[in-house]
Amino acid sequence: MCALTIESCAFLGLVLGGPLTAGAQARPLERAEYEVKVGPFGAGTGVMEVLGRELIDGHDTYRAVLRIEGGVGPAKVSDRFESWVDAAAWNDQRNVFSRRFVQDQRELGKLRQRTYELSPERKQYRRVDTDETLPLTTGLPLDDVSVLYFARSLPLKVGDVYTINRYFKADANPIVLRVVRRETVTVPAGTFETVVVRPTIKTSGLFGEGGEAELYFSDDEHHTLIRMSSKVPLIGSLSLHLRRVDPRATEGGMPPPNPRR
Repeated sequence: MCALTIESCAFLGLVLGGPLTAGAQARPLERAEYEVKVGPFGAGTGVMEVLGRELIDGHDTYRAVLRIEGGVGPAKVSDRFESWVDAAAWNDQRNVFSRRFVQDQRELGKLRQRTYELSPERKQYRRVDTDETLPLTTGLPLDDVSVLYFARSLPLKVGDVYTINRYFKADANPIVLRVVRRETVTVPAGTFETVVVRPTIKTSGLFGEGGEAELYFSDDEHHTLIRMSSKVPLIGSLSLHLRRVDPRATEGGMPPPNPRR
């Protein structure tokens, strides 16, 4: 995904019961833990999780989080990306879209914090820290986290190229997803057959052009994210390797992937 400013990066298939409580969360509804590597060296941890349901602008959403902590020496990265995904679209992942996107990045001593409120109904989005309001040119806006939900819903056959004009910032479109190969990979969670996708978004973020990002999804109906890699300025190659999927957090949702036998 490119400069580890991840302006570009979740899991599929949750069906929740019970009452909606804005901001309430007991335990993660889905949670996957990753080992972070810089080059060949273990250098931190990563987590992707769906924390629960919240009301955003009066709409029911699921809150999804990607956290990355790691680095070598002074080249440290501490990033948190959050997406509030519209719950009504959850069961049809190809129509999934975001209502809020938050970036909280601490990289190489630099701080970057941004919050975007997305309103398809008003055809606009607002950057909260600057109070700048801009037009939204799609009714199904994607951000760097929710694009993973969308990617997982696709057939992901080698040779497929998907061009999608749904990134919430109009000038960053199109999102391009190239399915480039199948590959057997070994991570701490086991050995898996995967299908490799190269995402590109016209931003300076994790999926930006030039970052050579690759997403390794399990080659099955679940498309679990097994591995993720990118190039990061001044740090080099940074990657996430699946360590475990928390079985306590998958009831009614996505089961853990099956390692290769």
